[in-house]
Amino acid sequence: MKRVVILASGGGTLAQAIFDARSTTLADVDIVAVISDQKDAHVISRAEAVQIESFVVPMMADRTQWDRELETLLGALKPDLVVSAGFMRLLSAKTVERFKIINSHPSLLPLFPGAHAVRDALQAGATQSGTTIHWVDAGLDTGEIIAQEKLDISSAETEESLHERIKILERGLIVATIASILAAQEKKNG
Repeated sequence: MKRVVILASGGGTLAQAIFDARSTTLADVDIVAVISDQKDAHVISRAEAVQIESFVVPMMADRTQWDRELETLLGALKPDLVVSAGFMRLLSAKTVERFKIINSHPSLLPLFPGAHAVRDALQAGATQSGTTIHWVDAGLDTGEIIAQEKLDISSAETEESLHERIKILERGLIVATIASILAAQEKKNG
């Protein structure tokens, strides 16, 4: 069984999609833990509701110490894949070199990287947006693109409505991408 760790900072809707897929697409995946940087993140209660262990590694004044604590915890959990699902922190170069980490981002990268991708797409007058799953590197949404899914932006779109439509795409694409990556790892190793 492949070991997956989820990193998340907020409500956990992406994480919930991954949890739910364990009965279908991700049936042979063991989600060993959820790690958050926010002690009050709703993703923690979602994880607890489905008996997945959760850890909180709050940001520290000394960023190097935080990086080290996160890397140590990931090392102890021995993941085959780490999934950043709404984790709003950059990871250290050492961490991204040591672990296979993917991220889901609410834009068609390389367009609109960063925390305000949906707002930025609307302000730029984009006619399409979507979601990107990419490998995490030490940059801000600069890792190699694995998969993308597009949608058209309507003229009446608000930031909230567009973000909700993108989240629907993200949920399906992240689950499919996790399954694909783990199947490829299995094939390569065995």
